[in-house]
Amino acid sequence: MNTKLLVTLAFAGCIRYFLITSKFAQVIQNRIEVSTPLNSWKRIEEGAFLYKNGVDPYIGDVYHENPLMLVGTHFLIEHLSKFIPVLFVVLDLITGVLLYFMAKRTFKDLFTQEQKIKSTFAKGTEEIQLKENDGETIPFYTFVAYLFNPYSILSCVGQTTTVWSNFLLAVFFFSMTRKWTLPTIVALALETQRNFYPVVLIVPATLLLTKDSKKRVLKGAFVVALFCLTLAGMYYSAFSITGNFKFVDSTIGFIIYYRDLQPNIGLFWYFFTEMFDHFRTLFLYTFQINATILYLLPLTFKLRDNPVLLSTLLIALSAIFRSYPCVGDLALYMALIPMWKTVAKFMSHNFIVGATFLVTSVLAPVVWHLWIYSASANANFYFGVTLVFATAQIFLITDLFFANIKRNFCLQHGMTFELDGSEAKMALE
Repeated sequence: MNTKLLVTLAFAGCIRYFLITSKFAQVIQNRIEVSTPLNSWKRIEEGAFLYKNGVDPYIGDVYHENPLMLVGTHFLIEHLSKFIPVLFVVLDLITGVLLYFMAKRTFKDLFTQEQKIKSTFAKGTEEIQLKENDGETIPFYTFVAYLFNPYSILSCVGQTTTVWSNFLLAVFFFSMTRKWTLPTIVALALETQRNFYPVVLIVPATLLLTKDSKKRVLKGAFVVALFCLTLAGMYYSAFSITGNFKFVDSTIGFIIYYRDLQPNIGLFWYFFTEMFDHFRTLFLYTFQINATILYLLPLTFKLRDNPVLLSTLLIALSAIFRSYPCVGDLALYMALIPMWKTVAKFMSHNFIVGATFLVTSVLAPVVWHLWIYSASANANFYFGVTLVFATAQIFLITDLFFANIKRNFCLQHGMTFELDGSEAKMALE
């Protein structure tokens, strides 16, 4: 790593360490935009305390991490409690580094792929083609986009386990782009056991890991089987720790059946607060299908040759539509967007999306205070903000997706088009 990267890394680390050891850390840790029932460090501490005293933490409705996490955090709290804030900072910095090298490898592969078919590109498309010097700028933008994203900083300072999730997903991306099968599968299985939604990433992982294989179907079946066996092994290890499978209902079951209606930045809480009980099951499965497999097949069909972009979109969709989202989930997929720098010319909603993110991020705490503390607002106000926030994210990822399609079309057909002798404009409908 060069001096610029080391200075950037040190500066990002100093910001996190200063905030995590300040009086603001407790305030941030209590924010519902940052902490949820799934990732709250307070719940981790309570679960570890119950485990230490011989009480099953999965009996109640407080602890929702898997047993492997339970044992690991219990060890940290018992033996390294003073270093836990530092551990969060270090993990977040390592995540940024992994994303940097992942972006570097991804660019190299995409650039090599484009060079092979460059002769088929239309004239006048040099502006939107990958250039060799992008191999330095794109990874650095990705690096900075994660380390200095306010959402990732808040997640780290709030000591949420989303920091651990982002680390595992960064390991997944890093290993996948290097086609290291076992580390890719292990990282994905660990995160799937914790959060459920990343299970869909096995599809882009399989596509990339088998890309150059002559027996692609056979190797693909092996990758999926290895993932299932690894996940099963982890559940067996968890069973060995607890002696029963109650933890499954308290982890995956808690996510799927959405038992805690505490407000967050997602869409579940308001709908299911207002929902009649006899409609709950129908809408519950509808929402969960929307957050997982609904977009998997069409996106995979369209982006089968670009598994990294497919992974980016799948992570973004799950971050928007999952049952217990937080700002830390956004930080990861937003850091991946600079990798697609060449499609920026075709993105038409940048200002609207950026302004909406800014306004809703400021308004959410304000409206929450008016609702909960001042009693001068109600749930509709806060949900209105979160709904607009989700809409901005949807605009962002659809804009990215369509911009990629437009770029690929222009590379083959040129940047200008004529219709009846006059210049025409391309639009997707």
